[in-house]
Order: sequence, then C-alpha cells, then structure tokens
Amino acid sequence: MLDPKKVRLGICPIGWSNDDMWDLGDENTFQQCISEMKLAGFDGCEVGHKYPEDKTVLKHMLDARNMTIASKWFSSFLVDKPYEEVEAEFVKELEYLSYVGATAINVSEQSGSIQGQLDTPVLDDKKRVLTDEEWDRFTTGLNKLGKLSMEKYGIRTCFHHHMGTVCQTVEETTRLMENTDPKYVFLCFDTGHFTFAGEDPVKMLEKFADRVGHVHLKNMRMPLVEKARAEHWSFLDAVRAGAFTVPGDPDGCVEFDKVFDLLDKAGYSGWIMVEAEQDPAKANPFEYAKMGREYITKHTGLGGEVVLK
Repeated sequence: MLDPKKVRLGICPIGWSNDDMWDLGDENTFQQCISEMKLAGFDGCEVGHKYPEDKTVLKHMLDARNMTIASKWFSSFLVDKPYEEVEAEFVKELEYLSYVGATAINVSEQSGSIQGQLDTPVLDDKKRVLTDEEWDRFTTGLNKLGKLSMEKYGIRTCFHHHMGTVCQTVEETTRLMENTDPKYVFLCFDTGHFTFAGEDPVKMLEKFADRVGHVHLKNMRMPLVEKARAEHWSFLDAVRAGAFTVPGDPDGCVEFDKVFDLLDKAGYSGWIMVEAEQDPAKANPFEYAKMGREYITKHTGLGGEVVLK
C-alpha cells in the first residue's frame, strides 16, 4: 500500500485527445477532459495540446475543480541543437509549470526520433543509435537542465524513455542513469514503453527505484504489440490500433502489483499517472479513466472511493 501522504494519483489527457495525432479526440474539449478526470477520482493531470497557453487561465480552471498540474512533456534536442537553445525553451516551460504547481518536467530526447513518423516501423531497428561523443553531449546537457530545474524551481527533471527515440531500451536507459547526477536527473518510469520495447519494466525498477521521480502507468495489449512487430507498424500505427490501455484492463499484461511493491519499498514520493494513448472513439476516456483509478485504488489504497452510479 503506497503512502497517500507521499504519493498522489493523476491521469494524462492523452486518452481524451492525442498529442501526436490530433484527429484522435478532436471532439473532446479541454473542460470536458478535466471535469471527467475529476469525476473519475483523480487529483492531477499533465498538460495536453488543448490546455490553455495562459498559465493563469489554466490554474483558475484547475483550482475550480480542486486539481493541479503534475508535470508536462518537454522535447529536448541536446544532441543536435546548441545547449543554450534547448535551455531557453526549457526555462519557458519551467516558468509555466512553476506557476501551476507542477513537481516534475518529463524530458524526452527527440534528436533523430522516429516516434512521430507514420511510415517508419518502430520495432525494426530503424531508430537512431548515439555515438559515445553524442552520449556525452546528451548526458552533460541533461545534468545542466536538471540542476537548473531543481535549484531554481524545485522541479524534478524526469527523463522519459520512449519508443522510437535514442533512449528506448533498458540498456540505453541504464547508460543514461549511470551517467547523470542522481541529485538532478530522475527517471520518468513508464511501464508501457519498456514492455513495448520487449523489456521487463519490473527488472528496471528493481535497479533504479530510488531514481524514479515520476511514474506513468500504461498497460499493453501484447497481441497488438506482436502484430506491430510482424506487420512493421509505426509507433503511431500501434497507438491507433490500441496497443496501449489502462491498468485494470483484462486485455493488458503488465504486472502492476510488483511495480507498486517496489515503489513502496523504495519510499517513492511523487505522482503516479494513468497514461494510455487510445482512440477515444474506441475506448471511452471517462470509462477507461474509472477503470484505471478503481484498479489502482483497490491495489494501493490511493485515490479513495468514488461512487459513480
């Protein structure tokens, strides 16, 4: 049972409106999204593309629902762009996140990423592999960003391993963790992306539970992952087909109890977020949000009881 004084439960808006394919969920409004999140029993969320750019408007709308922002995605290009250029964009996001009460920023290195390429198979070894010199530039820059975010804003820089990027596998994520400063660089641990990559998320968590600063709980429909490999799907093809789902979905395969146990033993403090990129026309966002929240509450005690008839 995770400590509700240290761990908060949130959900990402990507189940309502997809940030990579805007046609998925285009009909769902921002206010509908955050209202249904709260109704399903969540206290926080991440920032999606339909959220107000004006931080005062965003905070007002969330305050009205007794909700807060947990974190936001940040696309870094530390390998391919000058560090100063990346830092300038990073600071803009930190100013926004600091105002709305976020505790983390989820950094994903997008230099050479194929995650958004519709015609590039994500499981066919098409992704970029960094040289030693590029790794050094990458980790050095990430340490600088992490130091800045922690010391000036009190916000954790949490690195998000992701399909189709230079940091996708356990080996790559391990290299990143071992070459960054644990005081400044944390792991955005994502059960789905490790599973999709053919890795065991539990083994990764056993090794780096004390580095976790933010958690994404995704479930995976493995028959669709296997089909993605066999039929050479892109990452976005797999999302659209329904490879991802929420904790508690009987179609999923992730062993969440082991994840909860390891986080508890490590004394994890921070947000646990339900995140499942699904087509809302196939997977009703509110129904799946309830499914995920009820499962997590049953297995951890987080979230309390929300009775919806």
